[in-house]
Amino acid sequence: MTLTSDPTRLFTAKVRSYERFVRFVRYPQGIRAFFSSSSLLCSRLRVLDAGCGTGIVTLALRDALLARGFSPGPLHGFDLTPAMLQRFRHSVKKHAIDGVELVQANVLHLESLPSSWRNYDLIVSASMLEYVQRDRFVAALLGLRALLNDKGKLLLFITRKNWIMRQLVGRWWQSNVCGAIELRRSFSSAGFPAFEFRTFPPAFNYLNLWGFIIEARTCA
Repeated sequence: MTLTSDPTRLFTAKVRSYERFVRFVRYPQGIRAFFSSSSLLCSRLRVLDAGCGTGIVTLALRDALLARGFSPGPLHGFDLTPAMLQRFRHSVKKHAIDGVELVQANVLHLESLPSSWRNYDLIVSASMLEYVQRDRFVAALLGLRALLNDKGKLLLFITRKNWIMRQLVGRWWQSNVCGAIELRRSFSSAGFPAFEFRTFPPAFNYLNLWGFIIEARTCA
């Protein structure tokens, strides 16, 4: 297997539980608050959401763009689980959102993406790479890096290794948890010349207990 468990089966069975869980911890609001003050945003940003799930990150990013007066560019997303993509598509249709394209794909087989899905300014990925086996983690980062343009950035939200997350996320959601040293080594091995750890804003400081935010760049 290339994944730590069967995420497609897991999130098909638990898609409603997942939605309730993220609403309870106000995860969408935390992501939106992060983007509301992020220097990464600008008009016509070309974005890929890797492991887009039900669309939390894409929709939060789009809301932040509009709130700050920026014009959204193309918003592409892929996920391994059809049930999650179905929820995302429902949200897009319900709110009449234009410019969002979604496909089913595996981060370890990005050759299946449409040929035009390249040259991104920003790739975002939240709570997805935890499901890649550790010996394929760098390969996943390399694949995503290849989709960025020369000045592109990868923004990763990923579960932090601590005893609470081992119990809450590692066991309940059957995923890996990651340490800072491990992540630094992985980003260096994937050829990112510069990367920094970011944090959620003060109102959502408790989410920093859950996870790391890493901003990596293709140029120093």
